[in-house]
Amino acid sequence: MNSILGFFVDVFSQPAILVALIALIGLIVQKKSAADITSGTIKTILGFLVLSAGAGVVTNSLEPFGKMFQEAFGVQGVVPNNEAIISIALKDYGTTAALIMMFGMLVNIFIARFTNLKYIFLTGHHTFYMAAFLAILLTVGNITGTMTVIMGSIILGLIMAVLPALGQSTMKKITGSDQVAIGHFGTVSYWAAGEIGKLFSGKSKSTEDIKFPKGLSFLRESTISISLTMIVLYIIAALFAGPTFVHSELSDGTNFIVFSVIQGVTFAAGVFIILTGVRLILAEIVPAFKGISEKLVPNTKPALDCPIVFPYAQNAVLIGFFVSFVTGVIGMLIMFLIGGVVILPGVVPHFFLGATAGVFGNARGGIKGAIAGSALNGILVTFLPLLLLPFMGDLGAASTTFSDTDFLAVGIVVGYIAKFLGLAGVIAIIIIIGVLGVLLQKRSNKKVVEEK
Repeated sequence: MNSILGFFVDVFSQPAILVALIALIGLIVQKKSAADITSGTIKTILGFLVLSAGAGVVTNSLEPFGKMFQEAFGVQGVVPNNEAIISIALKDYGTTAALIMMFGMLVNIFIARFTNLKYIFLTGHHTFYMAAFLAILLTVGNITGTMTVIMGSIILGLIMAVLPALGQSTMKKITGSDQVAIGHFGTVSYWAAGEIGKLFSGKSKSTEDIKFPKGLSFLRESTISISLTMIVLYIIAALFAGPTFVHSELSDGTNFIVFSVIQGVTFAAGVFIILTGVRLILAEIVPAFKGISEKLVPNTKPALDCPIVFPYAQNAVLIGFFVSFVTGVIGMLIMFLIGGVVILPGVVPHFFLGATAGVFGNARGGIKGAIAGSALNGILVTFLPLLLLPFMGDLGAASTTFSDTDFLAVGIVVGYIAKFLGLAGVIAIIIIIGVLGVLLQKRSNKKVVEEK
């Protein structure tokens, strides 16, 4: 039984395999030729592996930056990082998380088939993380055994359908179509960035319309501008941390300036790889998913990982990361002055969530919207973890916690209610989420009709 369960967890927690299966089914349903089915399936896997490789390059290049930052400020605290907290949590909650994940995905498909929430959440690793997170929250709230799996699966399936709907109106402005949704548990940040961006609607040009002086026209190439920006940030961090620390702990003796240049350009290379992977995925998954939508689960949309929006506003990606991270640093300094737990700025979540929030803010309010939206994300991912820690049980004492805003929002709400109202409160949450989802989709449908 455990080996079978492990097999399904391995399949469903690997985005490349999961989405490739969707593409395979879609192409078969459309009765494509064997050559087209093979080509489309392999290209889908390739696209996700390229995207994942790019994300790995970005993450690895940011790791020494984070270490330099901590050394420079001399601050110890909690670093929000999903992968770190999950690796600790799975020791006690692994089996429960796996069951919640599998049944939660079935609930998501059921909702897409029989309601107007037509979104299939395909970011497998985030699904697994949320399943583990719900296992922690419900167990700490004294909901145990079979009820943990039942309640966790229903909540997971619901939020996998509702959250993409929350961000879809702005996604349509970003992509220019209604074919793809955002499937990443930072949607609270993205939705909020879009909403605050509306305040600047018509008052600011798009980040992609930034006019560079003739002598700086090379900066219009996003890879160049990202490289130069990150090189400068690395050199500043290295100077504050001290060249000696960089040489002895990070660069294996390589001069800190050379090391900074290499890491800055490596970061840009990672972003370039991500963009290449996204283009491959979109070229294959959208047509293939149409087959499933038409035949099996009518009118559904794939909800995909956040880098899916990066190609649409590459300047906003850089602005979003920078503003979100700076906001996180300011928040850290405020907590340091006040005293108590200090949330250190996790560079990886500030990049992926901040960049995506920048794209969402830009879609609604141009440059000002991108700045305001990513600053709001920086505030959320810096201060919300303080409210979450009390509901993490023994894991609350770890030096890391969940980083993305949907985890934080779900954790605070479910944590409070499970702790003080128990099972009845959790059932009430499920009903409320369902009602909100219906209302959200009705509002979205009304807007579509008005726009027509």
